Amino acid sequence: MIVDNKRISAPLDFYQNWKEILAKSIVSVDQLERYFKVDSAALRNVTTIYPMRINPYFLSLIQKENDAIWKQAIPNVQEIENDSYSVDPLFEEMQSPVPNLIHRYPDRVLFLVSNQCAMFCRFCMRKRRLGSSHRISSKRINDGLSYIRGNRNITEVILSGGDPLLLDDEVIQWILTRLRAIPHIGIVRIHTRAPASLPQRVTGALVDIIKKFHPVYINTHFNHPAEITEVAASACMRLADAGIPLGCQTVLLKGVNDNEAVMRELMLKLLKLRIRPYYIHHADIVKGTAHFRTSIQTGLEIMNRLQTDISGLCDPAYMIDLPGGYGKIPLQAEYLKKEYSKTISGNLKGET
Repeated sequence: MIVDNKRISAPLDFYQNWKEILAKSIVSVDQLERYFKVDSAALRNVTTIYPMRINPYFLSLIQKENDAIWKQAIPNVQEIENDSYSVDPLFEEMQSPVPNLIHRYPDRVLFLVSNQCAMFCRFCMRKRRLGSSHRISSKRINDGLSYIRGNRNITEVILSGGDPLLLDDEVIQWILTRLRAIPHIGIVRIHTRAPASLPQRVTGALVDIIKKFHPVYINTHFNHPAEITEVAASACMRLADAGIPLGCQTVLLKGVNDNEAVMRELMLKLLKLRIRPYYIHHADIVKGTAHFRTSIQTGLEIMNRLQTDISGLCDPAYMIDLPGGYGKIPLQAEYLKKEYSKTISGNLKGET
């Protein structure tokens, strides 16, 4: 991070207490002003609507104003300007049979068990839920468990939020224990940004808890190669060494990762950590995030290059979540180029 033209190194102590780090987070514009020159009045208008949280670890990754890390963490007045989109274009609330549980697909549910994150991403597709007013009570978690228990069509539960790993170890164990006691639940997934935003959270004690409940899959969320630090790599290796399959869901963001070189570097770094690139998400049309969205054509061009230049192991699906609650669909890159069409047609002649 650069403060007053002086470089401050990222904290690399893997054994720092994650709660102590989180407690020192920047949550007000006054605190932010100690590090950066910002338009305080404008940003106060933003944070009144969309709260801010930047923990010291993630803050330390910022190298200069307006870099890829800055854009994800620092509020921007564009969040409250010229944006007529819905706060919930994916109809999550309409597809919630009980609060904090989304049942969109017949065989699986998204179970929102936490409203807290180690860092409030400015592109968050659930910006409407940020802040203490949306705190998730134990009663709501119990209501969700009861719904899952009563619906035998559900075979997979995805724990999300917020970030499930921001819960205490005891609460995570309590939730996993109760899910594993439901006979028809075969797979549990955890969606978390903690390995990127607060890797110190991935303690040995946490890993020991999770691995008791296999099969448990974890989807991480890295958006830029700069997020893969020594500490983040250690956190991911700790999970992988425990036999926990890791994937990554990356969001395509304008000015952050919307070019092939950055995406290529990210995908290759993930694979070296035994993280399988799973999805690249086209940014959702959520109110307050319009300035992050690229065109679909940009995404397709990046995917075309990735599929040509790197191993199939680094080949995520490019997905868009359709407004109206219709779910995710893949956006396919153009495989059949005109210059190859005659050769392909000839080779496949007579095939059915």
